Amino acid sequence: MELKTTPFTAAHIALGAKMHEFAGYNMPIQYTSILEEHLAVCRGVGVFDVSHMGEFWVKGPKALDFLQRVTSNNVAAIPVGKAQYSCLPNERGGIVDDIIVYHFEPEKYLMVVNAANIEKDWNWCRAYNTVGAELENASDRMAQLAVQGPKAQEVIQRITAVDLAEIPFYGFAVGEVAGVKQVLISATGYTGAGGFELYFYPEDAMTIWNALFKAGEAEGIRPVGLGARDTLRLEAGFCLYGNDLTDTTSPLEAGLGWITKFVEGKNFTSRAFLEKQKAEGVTRKLIHFKMLERGIPRERYDLLNTEGEIVGQVTSGTVSPTLKIGIGMGYVQTACAKLDTELYIDVRGRRLKAVVAKPPFRSLD
Repeated sequence: MELKTTPFTAAHIALGAKMHEFAGYNMPIQYTSILEEHLAVCRGVGVFDVSHMGEFWVKGPKALDFLQRVTSNNVAAIPVGKAQYSCLPNERGGIVDDIIVYHFEPEKYLMVVNAANIEKDWNWCRAYNTVGAELENASDRMAQLAVQGPKAQEVIQRITAVDLAEIPFYGFAVGEVAGVKQVLISATGYTGAGGFELYFYPEDAMTIWNALFKAGEAEGIRPVGLGARDTLRLEAGFCLYGNDLTDTTSPLEAGLGWITKFVEGKNFTSRAFLEKQKAEGVTRKLIHFKMLERGIPRERYDLLNTEGEIVGQVTSGTVSPTLKIGIGMGYVQTACAKLDTELYIDVRGRRLKAVVAKPPFRSLD
């Protein structure tokens, strides 16, 4: 099957990126090394091509009713100009996808979904659009760059008149960037290092790309692949759909009770199931951990208690590029989920000690 491309694919290849399939797209995994790119974002500024992400417009007088029906969070609480993290619960209390909802106008919202789930999410939204909201799948007509790091704001500010300091976390503005009009500038982030996301039409992609890299020369701006994006989000403690969130994990098990709102009149999918689960308590929880012994925690490795009993499984893991120790996430029996609980990870037959800990896991000393 021929892989899809983004407006930046040719640029990635020209820069010598190591390319690989991701969600049906030919995407850059790394340019130099994951470690170098990770540290570049933490200490300066890096640019991620995330044009493979999906975007759905939700418009019209029934837009809010529809979003209240399909999402777990309370969309009515989002003021215009702000965004909200949420998820699409399925009929069994699991998660169809985790998403971000932007409130553009009183009757206009943008739903941003994960690349691997675009078709699944679109079909889900259409199937549950019983109120007649206007839905538009704009995924192929939007490109996106995530400009991340402590120097990202300084670099972007050189190519836009929009006052970036006025955009709060999970806020956004629409303005001109590098001469390109109607660019969405948001501050949601997926690295824990600060920065902004830029959304624009594909035909304007290289204009913005070239302007960014020229503006950030003094800061050592560099392109960053999906490999470092994964290590950055793990250090920050952010979930990845398909690993830490799935069709069979509930938002309450995943520690996302804060985006699961049982407000009056919000009859979202699986509300009754999730209310019952909240009242009775969950039998497993998603934890973050750091290893106390040298080793790399991998997805599907068993998590054991101090008696050697299997109590869960790793869902994501890596060696922290800044702490130089193994870190990760996984689901364990609720009794083993408390902070500072000692666990063992079965790493190819070796039981290595770890401890439940609270992210972020990052040090730049």
